[in-house]
Amino acid sequence: MNIPLVDLKAQYKSVEKEANKKVKEVLSSASYIMGKDVIEFEKEFAEYVGVKHAISVGNGTDALVVALMALGIGKGDEVITTPFTFFATAESISFVGAKPVFVDVEKDTYNINPSKIEEKITEKTKAIMPVHIFGQPAKMDEIKTIARKYNLQVIEDAAQAFGAEYKGKKVGSIGDVGCFSFFPTKNLGCAGDGGMITTSDDNIATIARALRTHGSGENGQRAYNLLNNITEEVKTSEGHDDTVYNPLKYYNYLIGFNTRLDTIQAAILRSKMSHIDMWNEKRRENAKLYDEKLKDSSITVPVTINEGKSVYNMYVVQSENRDEMVNKLKEKGISTGVYYPVPMHLQKVYKDLGYKEGDMPAAEYLSHRTFAIPIFPELTHEQKEYIIDTVKNISK
Repeated sequence: MNIPLVDLKAQYKSVEKEANKKVKEVLSSASYIMGKDVIEFEKEFAEYVGVKHAISVGNGTDALVVALMALGIGKGDEVITTPFTFFATAESISFVGAKPVFVDVEKDTYNINPSKIEEKITEKTKAIMPVHIFGQPAKMDEIKTIARKYNLQVIEDAAQAFGAEYKGKKVGSIGDVGCFSFFPTKNLGCAGDGGMITTSDDNIATIARALRTHGSGENGQRAYNLLNNITEEVKTSEGHDDTVYNPLKYYNYLIGFNTRLDTIQAAILRSKMSHIDMWNEKRRENAKLYDEKLKDSSITVPVTINEGKSVYNMYVVQSENRDEMVNKLKEKGISTGVYYPVPMHLQKVYKDLGYKEGDMPAAEYLSHRTFAIPIFPELTHEQKEYIIDTVKNISK
């Protein structure tokens, strides 16, 4: 039996008819940039998450970069984040000219350890960027309490956690800004790249919308006025199709980007939105089965906090013999993924920050032990039983 870590073909089959129909509608409309499906998807996404605004962008990394810039974070600033994450988290902070300051994680939840945040705060600290890693919500109450105490912004990196909840609230609605990725392997993924910024702050939303399209047009002027305390009527362009021509795009007010979600990708994502709760619930069911069946094996299963509702974008376990486990599972046809082999503070690109081995003991411990096994919602009963039996036999 061969089981992939993520089965995108199986997911496509479950939405094939609806997705194909929506893509054909976009193609026939010839409205490929900022079309109707983008506008509708943003509305649906905001409503689902529980925020006023959802601003789609080209990918999850751009979501983080634009969010940081919309908050005014840049050169000379510091942003506290986790070392146990994908590179984009730290990279986005560096990209805007700020400095990532790493705080160690908890061994059981894999998320940033709130008890270690306060000691890293300096006069240069402007924000905290927790990551809801593998779909598991971070301890947001503790993080927000610290943020309020020191007047810091909170940016949720929710790239792996669409639909996850903390105390009944969807991630992406708890901090000042939330950032999502629609990379195909995410629990809500498109057929390419895509990302989303969420916020209930009108000003942040206006600046983010301006930044994603070269700081131009109506949103560019509104953002410029906001940033410069100018009160004046903003020009609007009526009756123009942005796909073909909008005269206001040639009036620029900020230095921004070209980072838009394609209309075709928005259409695909809309076709999946009605399935996401069911898919996330199946992931939780699979995780519960793994938790129960593997608890007596030599591997350590992930811990979910009582206040949280994970979506298990990945089911990441720990083993003292990771390399042997991964190799033997591969021999048996079970795909795995190692997340993450090198924590951020030990990446060569961050050598100049002065971190050394031993500075983040929990993250370093996990980097040598963690790996993911398949948990996608389309797993069959036979596949799950095969995975459980194989893992238990190898780990004896």
